[in-house]
Amino acid sequence: MEKDAKEHLDHKISPARKRKEWSKKRGENAWTMFKVMAEFVDGFEVLNKVGPCVSIFGSARTKPGTVYYELAVRMASRLVEEGYGVITGGGPGIMEAGNKGAWMKGGTSIGLNIDLPFEQHHNAFIAADHNLKHRYFFVRKVMFVKYAQAFVAMPGGFGTLDELFEVLTLIQTNRIQRFPIVLMGVEFWEGLKHWIVEIMLQRHHNINAEDLDLFLLTDDPEEAVHYINKFYAEDASLLEPNFEL
Repeated sequence: MEKDAKEHLDHKISPARKRKEWSKKRGENAWTMFKVMAEFVDGFEVLNKVGPCVSIFGSARTKPGTVYYELAVRMASRLVEEGYGVITGGGPGIMEAGNKGAWMKGGTSIGLNIDLPFEQHHNAFIAADHNLKHRYFFVRKVMFVKYAQAFVAMPGGFGTLDELFEVLTLIQTNRIQRFPIVLMGVEFWEGLKHWIVEIMLQRHHNINAEDLDLFLLTDDPEEAVHYINKFYAEDASLLEPNFEL
């Protein structure tokens, strides 16, 4: 028995097995932390001063004049009328629509831009002092969540799903306080909700039934605004940044 164990151990540490090495050693990696810190400082400096906001997500590829572009404009305008600022990713498509809706009503319109090789460029409906530029996705995502009093997810792609499920995970695991999440666009989102219910919940039991209460699915900006306002009417003290870093 001891001999077998020794032979197994010798096999595991055999010098014949070559260890993997990095293809390059990048000396600047140690300085990345300072770039990250600078992005956090810039974001905190601006967003600490703007007051409660709602983050609106969605595809950069959505064209002006289409159903969901115009729905995002109306949604953002109604949020401003209720006293909220609007945060978007700062680019075209749904992001532009959200900033446009806020700008049309004279509200706070914030863009959290990201350097990308395609698609991303800041839209015209963000004031210069509210147009933040990011190099790192994870810093940008912290800003979206920390200063959001609600999330409105419009139809989008992988990035929209990433942002949505990260927020749901943070709330589900109590890493941040709960806040309203609205999935705007029933035709787009209902298939995902059915999959969550039938596969994740009922077949595999990977979530709890009460997790379905974490979001509202609607096409109606008025229903969305009512849902958000009702949440904070019960406890106005929740109108604060979401978590400490």
